[in-house]
Amino acid sequence: MSTPTTSTPSPTPASRLRTGAGTFLANNGALVGLVALCLALFIATPNFLTGPNLLNIGIQASTIAVLAFGMTFVIVAGGIDLSVGSVAALSAMASAWVYSAAGLPGGLSLLAGLATGAALGAISGIAIAFGRLPSFIATLAMLSVARGLTLVLSDGRPIATSPAVSFLGGTLFGIPVPILVLAVAGLVAAFILNRTVVGRSMYAVGGNAEAARLSGIPVKRVLVTVFALAGVYAALAGMLLAGRLNSAQPQAAAGYELDAIAAVVIGGASLAGGVGRVSGTLVGALILAVIRNGLNLLNVSSFWQQVVIGLVIAVAVGIDVLRRKNTRH
Repeated sequence: MSTPTTSTPSPTPASRLRTGAGTFLANNGALVGLVALCLALFIATPNFLTGPNLLNIGIQASTIAVLAFGMTFVIVAGGIDLSVGSVAALSAMASAWVYSAAGLPGGLSLLAGLATGAALGAISGIAIAFGRLPSFIATLAMLSVARGLTLVLSDGRPIATSPAVSFLGGTLFGIPVPILVLAVAGLVAAFILNRTVVGRSMYAVGGNAEAARLSGIPVKRVLVTVFALAGVYAALAGMLLAGRLNSAQPQAAAGYELDAIAAVVIGGASLAGGVGRVSGTLVGALILAVIRNGLNLLNVSSFWQQVVIGLVIAVAVGIDVLRRKNTRH
């Protein structure tokens, strides 16, 4: 005697639409939020969606976005880097110092800044991978060391940058160079994460470092590479900032590490590691820049701007926690 089989009803077009919309929002919530934010500010102030103001937003976002691209590598690999702001300042200062004091050509001074960032990041990575220090502690120590060395190198005074670094704050064919650097740096970061062995290893290490090790991934080498890359991106961000100011400032980029972390988390990365996209990080950096720009246009106090940014970060982290809970269940 055969038992009747029950067929599962096929989903209706309405249910498929709801499912598709839910999936889209889950994967692109930050982008939807950015569009909604821009529309709200356009309604609130007609000066928002103008060419000069949009270029201004792009320039403002460029430094944080480049810094956050490097932070994306770290967070995807399951770490955190509190030193990127200080590394940015020291790298820019080193670049300016070798040009003004050592007399190196401008191009070499630019390379010296990038090499400084890579070396500082690699030192943090070695302390974490081989010294077994938590990334929070290792990079907190580097934050203090790098900022102190910046003050020692500059004697607490600004140093003029080389023409190569000053060029980073100018324009090329009518387009601000920081925006061009932002685009190139983002494409390179996306290529590293999505198209290279080390990029795929970052996701594996961030998802489960022990499982990655048992799979034959050189976890320690990956961690050193991750923090060295973050140092390079921090150095580039520092020189972008110095190029806009035409000088390397000893207190430059103070607190920028928090904005970089916020941009990555707002963009959908998980602080637990193993999840993150460069495109999401870019959207997160743009959200922070748009909020600050819009509040400035609305004449909102800078004190209240910090409150708003803090609330946005809290909401982004809360969403990440809920997403991870739903994934486990």
